Amino acid sequence: MFHDVFGHVPLLTDPVFADYMHEYGKAGWKAMRYNRLKALGALYWYTVEFGLMREDDGLRIYGAGILSGPREALFALEGRSPNRIMLNVDRVMRTDYVIDDLQPNYFVIDGFADLYRQTVDRDFDRLYRGLAPGFTYANAAVLDVDNVLHRGTQEYHLRGGRGSGAAPA
Repeated sequence: MFHDVFGHVPLLTDPVFADYMHEYGKAGWKAMRYNRLKALGALYWYTVEFGLMREDDGLRIYGAGILSGPREALFALEGRSPNRIMLNVDRVMRTDYVIDDLQPNYFVIDGFADLYRQTVDRDFDRLYRGLAPGFTYANAAVLDVDNVLHRGTQEYHLRGGRGSGAAPA
C-alpha cells in the first residue's frame, strides 16, 4: 500500500505523467496483438517503477519501486555499482530486468515530457515486429549506442547481489 500511495499516486497529479500512463494503458492492446507484453512490461519496469529523472541539480527518483525503500534510493542515486543510462525506448524494451534485488541499470529521462515523447510518438507496430520473443540484452548490459551518464562498477552484482550478503556500493 505504501508503494502505491506514496510512489504511484502522487505522480498521477502531474498532467503529462497522467497522460503518459493513459497512453501506456492503451498500448497494452497493441502489445497483446504482437505477443510482446513482456517487452511493454520492461518499459514500465525501467520507467514507472525504477526510473530516474535528470534535473539541473542532479538526478532525482520518480520510480515508485525505488521510492519503496531507502536502500534502493541510495543505491540508485549515489551508488558506484549501478549504471545510469539515458532512456532509449527500443533498447529498454529489449532489456531483461531483475525483480528481487537492486537494479544493475537505471534509465534516466529529462522530464515527463521527454518520457511521453519517446513513447507515445514511437511507432510500436514497427518496434514489435522487430522484437524477438525474449529479451536481447542482459539487465546489466551497457551497449555501444547507450548514452551513459555513469558507468558503474557492477561490484554489487558481481559479488552476488542480495544473496551474497554484500552491502550495496
